[in-house]
Amino acid sequence: MEKFVFYILAIIMIVAAIASVSSRKMLRSVVYLLFVLIGIAGIYFLIDYNFLAAVQLTVYAGGIIVLVIFSVLLVHHIEMELEMAKLPAKILTGLLCLVGLGIFLITIYSYDFKVVENYKSTSVADIGRGLLSYDAGGFILPFEVISVLLLAAMIGAIIIGKGDKLTKNDEIV
Repeated sequence: MEKFVFYILAIIMIVAAIASVSSRKMLRSVVYLLFVLIGIAGIYFLIDYNFLAAVQLTVYAGGIIVLVIFSVLLVHHIEMELEMAKLPAKILTGLLCLVGLGIFLITIYSYDFKVVENYKSTSVADIGRGLLSYDAGGFILPFEVISVLLLAAMIGAIIIGKGDKLTKNDEIV
């Protein structure tokens, strides 16, 4: 049963990923990307990584997709049609993808994977302590840097969204 669910999720993700990069409508591409991210969360649920699946759904499928849709709507490009690549670019991209797939498969099949038994379980409290720790291996500093970066990106999006609407009292400096 689990193998059947995995294959269904994989097919949905592959079809949605191809549709996302080949769609000419920007909003449709974002919605197809949403299906890919939900499929990834489904695979996390399938392998019993419930915390990671919940983070995937809330942060990526929830937050990032809403942010992308908001930015598409904010700059009034909802009906924007994306430019299609020319045939030589498509052929070159296809060949590079096949080379990358070949390297990937050669690497995977040449490595002898061994099953590792892991008896240590990690709780959500342990993850929280690790993420918010000031000690070595803690992640509080990257969280703070990312929060400042996201704040700057939001301010930039607001400034871009407002556009160049000048009143008669404003001057161009």
